[in-house]
Amino acid sequence: MQKWEYATVPLLVHATKQILDNWGEDGWELVSVIPGPNPEQLVAYMKRPKS
Repeated sequence: MQKWEYATVPLLVHATKQILDNWGEDGWELVSVIPGPNPEQLVAYMKRPKS
């Protein structure tokens, strides 16, 4: 059975693509994005297979 590890990542609106690209390079897949504590911030939920 596949096992997963998860991470929550703060995203800044003006740098969202760069942040997600960096996590993607490390094998993380975006699961969901929700509003953060203020209008300039979002929170991304990421997952990747556990090795």
